[in-house]
Amino acid sequence: MCQEEGAGLVAEDPLRLPPSAPALPPSPGATTSPPPRETWARQMDFIMSCVGFAVGLGNVWRFPYLCYRNGGGVFLIPYLLMAVLGGVPIFFLEISLGQFMKAGSLSAWNIAPLFKGLGLASLLIVFYCNTYYVLVLSWALFYLGSAVAGAVASGGDLPWATCGHSWNSPACHDGPLGNSSHSNSSQSDAPFRSPVLEFWENRVLGLSGGLEEPGRLRGDLVLCLVVCWALVYFCVWKGIRSAGKQVVYVTALLPYVVLLALLVRGAMLPGAATGVRFYLQPDWAQLARPQVWIDAGTQIFFSYAIGLGALTALGSYNRFHNDCYRDSLLLAVINSGTSFFAGFVVFCVLGFMAHEQGTDVGPVADSGPGLAFIAYPRAVALMPVAPLWAALFFIMLLMLGLDSQFVGVEGFVTGILDVVPPAYQFRFQREVMVLLCCLVCFCIDLSMVTEGGMYVFQLFDYYSASGTTLLWQAFWESVIIAWVYGADRFLDDVSCMIGYRPSRWMKWCWMVLTPLVCLGIFLFHAASYRPLTYGGRHTYVYPWWAEAVGWGLTLSSVLCLPSAALAQLLLQPGPLPQRWRRLTQPVFGLHHLEYKVRGASGGPSPVEDGNTKAVILESIM
Repeated sequence: MCQEEGAGLVAEDPLRLPPSAPALPPSPGATTSPPPRETWARQMDFIMSCVGFAVGLGNVWRFPYLCYRNGGGVFLIPYLLMAVLGGVPIFFLEISLGQFMKAGSLSAWNIAPLFKGLGLASLLIVFYCNTYYVLVLSWALFYLGSAVAGAVASGGDLPWATCGHSWNSPACHDGPLGNSSHSNSSQSDAPFRSPVLEFWENRVLGLSGGLEEPGRLRGDLVLCLVVCWALVYFCVWKGIRSAGKQVVYVTALLPYVVLLALLVRGAMLPGAATGVRFYLQPDWAQLARPQVWIDAGTQIFFSYAIGLGALTALGSYNRFHNDCYRDSLLLAVINSGTSFFAGFVVFCVLGFMAHEQGTDVGPVADSGPGLAFIAYPRAVALMPVAPLWAALFFIMLLMLGLDSQFVGVEGFVTGILDVVPPAYQFRFQREVMVLLCCLVCFCIDLSMVTEGGMYVFQLFDYYSASGTTLLWQAFWESVIIAWVYGADRFLDDVSCMIGYRPSRWMKWCWMVLTPLVCLGIFLFHAASYRPLTYGGRHTYVYPWWAEAVGWGLTLSSVLCLPSAALAQLLLQPGPLPQRWRRLTQPVFGLHHLEYKVRGASGGPSPVEDGNTKAVILESIM
């Protein structure tokens, strides 16, 4: 756009221009100029927020297990290749789009208005994530409180280390149980059950028989949920310049300090070297398995937090001339490096756990909640000064999850507030919107802190923000920018912002490579779909109506793009080619006029375009 000749620029409500530009008449019906958009007080605020959001629990509890399961160090080859082909290009696209359009996930797609449904889909997905992700924080807070209380009450013992508590069954046994650490193993076939598993299922979850048995609310978890949402609200309610945003520095950096402390402690444990060998030992034959490449691509899209719209919202608060290309590459390196580093921490401890139980590392390796709330607590219970290391571990989980939750709520609220007309804005609109968001999510979360809440949580996790929806988002983001708006045109806009042109590799990725990667993984996911089950004390198969609810969550975001595009095409007057041209013409904001008109040789000429609230500015640059 910066270097185009004769191309029209459309501005929403052009109520003011720089002093050097000729005055334009205000749009009819517009009475209030929108308030100036906030920017980061320091660019490091943006970096820390992105690090806090993108570096989350998946880096610690999913990547190391995938690396071990898919050939050890060999897994890094497809992982890095998928990062270069898909992760980094889309990560850069979302941040630069937000910075260029100065808008959240919904209004940013004014760059191609026909496809604003993509922004609506991002809002829905991040809302779903905000709803169920906070449950992990509640569990971590519950474990942290239990570790502290248990250490004080019993003189240093962790409550999940031994049997004999009110929540333990007669089958509880605190000796080695082989594969009892697995959250997905069938415990009904085992003669004994480990105390850490019974603490998780009986004390924390109070697990019922299925969705048909919701049971009562778990009072302790409700209290933890209230505390977590209160922390989120008071750290987000004032926006990016509030004192609460300084918490991001703590929540983003403290996990690295704790990870380093856990690595030093883990490296001194017997069996640590065996665990690291299991983590890194290459198995070159694994590269021939398609599942290895699918796991690598899926992990990249999950860990980079692509398709949620939050990166676009964070980028929208950057200064217009911020070097978003450099920031994106730096953040991608930090994200992947953290995943690799966390693997050493996890497998040092799992190696020690296998050594203590006299078994191989394979049976004790796990991912997801099974690692965070069963395998790792079991290992920590075997360490000297166990309460200290348990507290550090769950503090780290809290920090990793809280900053992701902060930015997720910020991204959702930003997207909503961007579409509120200036005439309806009021002084405390942000505080009210954040409060409404937290309250609505909290009310939904109450269904997940019942005795059947784990089944609801897994339903949300499996369907609402699954790999299918994220791949769908990433595919259309790259296609729309590359083929509708124009890859060269977007790179021109980026070079206008940062002062130089990014690598042409980004262009070819957006145009060809990234869509092919997304489409390939998407089709594999669809072909290998299996109905949802939960394996705890028994294997629970979700009923058909639960599957229908899950697919409803998936389709609610997937169908946003085609349904919104079709509705706009049907409602527009004129022949179909004319509708397409009108709906794919970018609608730019005031900041574009200020940057484009400044120094222009020719002044803007207002031309009415049917919509009285738009002004087309021709040949500005």
